[in-house]
Amino acid sequence: MRPYILAETNWKKIKETPVELAILPWGATEAHNYHLPYGTDIIEADSIAAAAAKIAWDAGSKIMVLPTIPFGVNTGQADITLDINLNPSTQLAILNDIITVLNRQGIFKLLIVNSHGGNDFKTLLRELGLRFPAMFLTTCNWFQAVDKTLFFEQEGDHADEMETSLLLYLRPDLVLPLTEAGDGKERKMAMQSFKEKWVWAERKWSQITADTGVGNPHKATKEKGQQYFTAVTEKLAHLFIELAVCDTNNLYE
Repeated sequence: MRPYILAETNWKKIKETPVELAILPWGATEAHNYHLPYGTDIIEADSIAAAAAKIAWDAGSKIMVLPTIPFGVNTGQADITLDINLNPSTQLAILNDIITVLNRQGIFKLLIVNSHGGNDFKTLLRELGLRFPAMFLTTCNWFQAVDKTLFFEQEGDHADEMETSLLLYLRPDLVLPLTEAGDGKERKMAMQSFKEKWVWAERKWSQITADTGVGNPHKATKEKGQQYFTAVTEKLAHLFIELAVCDTNNLYE
């Protein structure tokens, strides 16, 4: 039993355990090229949140990791078989119910640890912050916590060298041989304004990639995954520790 993982602990322990920060990992269920499992984002969210929480817990932080939400926003992948979509409005409803519980029980800090690029919680938390003024609501993308170029050679953002390396470290039993993987080549938007990245439109996944990957995974290794995992979890652990003890009425210098 890990007492900082809600799904594993029990009422006997919970009654005696004050919680200053609730952590909600949020993933997605979607295709990840030919070689990675549909649950890649869930596995990453579970593993990274738990490992970071252990560091923070061992340092004395009063935290609790909630069960990972397994579905995310996949509106651009409607024609990819069994890519399960939650609309942002559904995410808002889920968060509203979770925050209602935390607020009622005096746990006034929530961090969403996001594991999926299609999820964007900022606007949702703006709205929920007005509904629950006592709550401190925040979100982070673990995949932006450290500079990927320090660990990986190939650029990408989906089933790429980084994610493949992580899964080779975390769940090698679920990774097909890299000879089975596509090259993750991405077709870019033709219009110049989009290339300059000051204009945005949702990517239509089946039009931009033949294998559902974005980024070449073929240089991935378990060793790279382990090194990156360690760096990310240490960075997140520091965040957990800071959030658990911070005075939300005195956040600004």
